[in-house]
Amino acid sequence: MTEVSDREPPRRRVPAPARSSKPGGSARPAKPGSQRRPGPGARPARRPAQPRTKAPRVIRLGSPRPRLRLVSLALALVLIAFVVRLLQVQAVDASEYTAKAEKNRYLSRTLAAARGGITDRNGVDLAISVDANDITADPTLFTKKATKTGDAPEQAAALLGPILGKDTDELAAKLRTKKTRYVVLARRQTPQVWTQIKDLKSTLAEKAGEGGPANILAGVLQEPSSKRVYPNGDLGAGILGWVNADGKGGGGIEQQLNGDLSGKDGEIRYAQSGGRQVPTAGSTEKPAVAGSEVELTIDRDIQWAAQHAIAEQVGKSKADRGYVIVQDNRTGEILAMANSPGFDPNDLSEADGGALHNWGLEDAYEPGSTAKVMSMAAVLEEGAATPGTHVTVPNRLHRGDRLFKDDIDHPTWYLTLNGVLAKSSNIGTILATGQLGKTQAAANKVLYSYLRKFGIGGYTGLDFPGETKGILAPADQWSTSQQYTIPFGQGVSVNAMQAASVYSTIANGGVRVEPTLVRGTKGADGRFTPAAEPKKTRVVSEKTAKTLAHMLESVVDDEEGTGTKARIPGYRVAGKTGTANRVDPATGRYRGYTSSFAGFAPADNPRVTVYCAIQNATKGSYFGGQICGPVYKEVLEFALKTLQVPPTGDTADRLPVTFTP
Repeated sequence: MTEVSDREPPRRRVPAPARSSKPGGSARPAKPGSQRRPGPGARPARRPAQPRTKAPRVIRLGSPRPRLRLVSLALALVLIAFVVRLLQVQAVDASEYTAKAEKNRYLSRTLAAARGGITDRNGVDLAISVDANDITADPTLFTKKATKTGDAPEQAAALLGPILGKDTDELAAKLRTKKTRYVVLARRQTPQVWTQIKDLKSTLAEKAGEGGPANILAGVLQEPSSKRVYPNGDLGAGILGWVNADGKGGGGIEQQLNGDLSGKDGEIRYAQSGGRQVPTAGSTEKPAVAGSEVELTIDRDIQWAAQHAIAEQVGKSKADRGYVIVQDNRTGEILAMANSPGFDPNDLSEADGGALHNWGLEDAYEPGSTAKVMSMAAVLEEGAATPGTHVTVPNRLHRGDRLFKDDIDHPTWYLTLNGVLAKSSNIGTILATGQLGKTQAAANKVLYSYLRKFGIGGYTGLDFPGETKGILAPADQWSTSQQYTIPFGQGVSVNAMQAASVYSTIANGGVRVEPTLVRGTKGADGRFTPAAEPKKTRVVSEKTAKTLAHMLESVVDDEEGTGTKARIPGYRVAGKTGTANRVDPATGRYRGYTSSFAGFAPADNPRVTVYCAIQNATKGSYFGGQICGPVYKEVLEFALKTLQVPPTGDTADRLPVTFTP
């Protein structure tokens, strides 16, 4: 910039006008060429004019006001933009931005309620829950930005797969999940699994601190959970059921009473940073409510004896399956319900899918001769005959469009009604029940009414998952053959619990008590709530029941009876054998046999009912008295000793089996 001088420029001197020599005269111009000589007192002659120096150029600054206005306007616009944005964030869209911030900062997770345990009648644990961990992850911590590597999910999955027993591709896919900060990698892992993962995380974190690659497992976390454990392995598995991957009951009592057992989950909401909880940020928590403890009517020891006996016999007979039920006939409580083959609910991966059932309640089959006790009950109650009534039994009996026979060929038998039951004669039973009405149709209606009162064709009252009510058609729909086969247990279907309940009804003086499997529940507050009282129904009179009990003793004690293998020294035992044609579920046709044995003891003061059935025995005998009789004896004897039932002091008066024509 040019420097400007602060001195004033030299002023230009203007010559004064010439003065006149005469006062008041005017000056005349000098003649050309003439010079005036200076005289005395004359003014000195003027010096010649010096050449004028050019003054420097002055540059003046423009006014600063426009610039200031422009800057002020720009600042004003910036401030206005900030104010508008601030108003939008803090006023107009405040709630939306708050929600977004909380979504990214705060996490909510479920606090799983502790699942209630299941015990037997004596408080012995049958199912418990132990501490476990759900292995979770924050997918945002596995991104390329967070780990500085593009394949962090695959690397993490390769490390976690062998520990969790999961497919690595499945784990990697979960770790790549977008728009979420929470995924579950594996549920209900043991504390040892989480310890293994923690050790691996620590090792990777140390390497990252030393300048190594990023810790690709930093986003793997854990949540406290619980795992279902069955301390007795496969004992009572058909009753207990199992818990699925979602923590819900998948069968049996676990499914039936899932609402009571599971309790109510809680919730915790907390601030997090980098996948970890910020302790100083506070949290809100809704506590979980633990599930109730369920006490069953089962006796663990009796259950073990029943399960051991039936498994051994099913194996020896190479049968499809078998079941044993033990019931307290006075209360209706089920002391044991064993199935073979069974399964271990601790490890369903090794279980056969066909074994994941309680076949004692889910299997419908034709009971055979064990159902004859209901026919005899109807005959006695209706007064159509007495135990000593004579029944002449031919080798063959023609009825309707069929020719009926007994299980063995025989000459004409001369049996009492008691003998018909003792020798399990089909023909004798048809003849006896034919006396229930003036016509066969009338007799059918009477028999049907008794079958229904005994609980056939209806649910047992247990409300057990998968239970079948069997098949019993109304009397007016019975086919020609059913009119004569139903009295001896063919053409009608039951489950094992229904069959056992029939004998408990006789043992209980003719009163049917609905079977029960649950004694009560104990809540989180420790208070025990007993189960509702079971329904009771009078089926036959006490006199009829006692007579039937006496007749059933002949099956076991009399040499003519079919149940001699069920004798127990010191006890009066009532029982009945059964051998029925079996419908093959796969083809719908008869193939093989259902072998069974049912009864109770002591016969004169009944306490325990036992029912055994084996399906499709293919090795050795298939008669109920031969393969189920020993099981019945073993289980009944064990139950009597366990319950400390004293032996019977007196002996029974034997009823006649045959008569002389």
